[in-house]
Amino acid sequence: MTEVALDAATPQAPSVIRLLLDKLDIAYREVTEHPQLPPERRVQAVLLDDAVGALMVLFPQNQLLDLKRLTELTGRDLAAVPLKRLEQMLAKHGLKILPGIPALTSSPCLYEESLLDVPSLLIHSGEAGVLLEIERDTFKRMLSKASAGRFGELLSSIQPNLDRPDDDREEITQAVHAFTARRIQQRLESTIEIPPLAETAQKIIKLRVDPNATIDDITGVVETDPALAAQVVSWAGSPYYASPGKIRSVEDAIVRVLGFDLVINLALGLALGKTLSLPKDHPQQTTPYWQQSIYTAAVIEGLTRAMPRAERPEAGLTYLAGLLHNFGYLLLAHVFPPHFSLICRHLEVNPHLCHSYVEKHLLGISREQIGAWLMRFWDLPDELATALRFQHDPHYDGDHAAFPNLVCLAVRLLRARGIGSGPEESIPDELLERLGMSRSKAEDVVNKVLEAESLLRELASQFNQT
Repeated sequence: MTEVALDAATPQAPSVIRLLLDKLDIAYREVTEHPQLPPERRVQAVLLDDAVGALMVLFPQNQLLDLKRLTELTGRDLAAVPLKRLEQMLAKHGLKILPGIPALTSSPCLYEESLLDVPSLLIHSGEAGVLLEIERDTFKRMLSKASAGRFGELLSSIQPNLDRPDDDREEITQAVHAFTARRIQQRLESTIEIPPLAETAQKIIKLRVDPNATIDDITGVVETDPALAAQVVSWAGSPYYASPGKIRSVEDAIVRVLGFDLVINLALGLALGKTLSLPKDHPQQTTPYWQQSIYTAAVIEGLTRAMPRAERPEAGLTYLAGLLHNFGYLLLAHVFPPHFSLICRHLEVNPHLCHSYVEKHLLGISREQIGAWLMRFWDLPDELATALRFQHDPHYDGDHAAFPNLVCLAVRLLRARGIGSGPEESIPDELLERLGMSRSKAEDVVNKVLEAESLLRELASQFNQT
């Protein structure tokens, strides 16, 4: 008999799933999803395909699905089904998430053997926030026509380097050595071919640290780069800034709308963005690169203003940290081009994991490590390198802590609203306390930013044209 642990006011499993499980005589209990549920009991379901057809794959969320092992096991070159096709299939059944129920599709099923090592399992119901708890023997009956195999990698054996920056240089060098399959006894900056900073970016960096820099100075630098000048004028004229009257010049944009601080950091973000091009490949179901950057920067701008005045870091620099927080993504695509597509395919089939696990497993480093290294290599402020390096550590309390703390908070707030990639993660009270901010105030900030979502998207599209 079906046992339901939720009251009528909470979301429930979709009727199509309840009817299917009743038809299969599968007993289950509805459970509200929360971060404390053990990942080894949570079933991750992904639908893959190749020229042969579709395959449903089930594995526990304490593992990473390794596509190379899957290829060795099946002899097939599998990747996540196109997102549009998956959405159409789910919509046909009125579902939001793919449940780990083999009978739901006509596709064959392959499951990770270790799934059956636990007494009960938790599968997505198809409705966000609701899981179905099924006893192991009952779940095994659901797998009677499925095949078993070992293709997962335990997350405990991957362990991304989140808090040991002193090891970054060695780990990046090892990753490059492994990638090139030869030993290169050179300094790191000689090993990795990084394009030099554009002359405009170099000039802007000098202005950033010049206490005597004026509006005339930044106007002069921006105007020497016609594309950058057009971009700044376009930004100032955007409805997002609601400027009175027409913006006719760079100086007009700075004086009347954007201000010196924002322009110098915007200009630097644009100049750096042109140094490394956007990769042609990218994971499905991910927020476009510059769109995520602009959203994050806008939320950080609001969060910085919400901090106690005496504790606020430099607002323009926190905005720039938001713009550049995912810059290591571009660098991975530049340094490891053949591996980058492999990273994309693994991110698609491991939606339950932060990208750090995938990158550590495949390359030995993460985008945060290599991105922070690049900030230092380009002699950008230490605050930026720290923001990139520790942005996924909500407990970081070292030098310049406000910068990575703000990025961490902004990214998690946005993920909770479906913007960005990776699993939704909780926001610890201590993170908010270090920033001197209440949870409700942080939520208010992100809500206000997202009220202007269409305008922010327009701004992001301008970055994509650079």
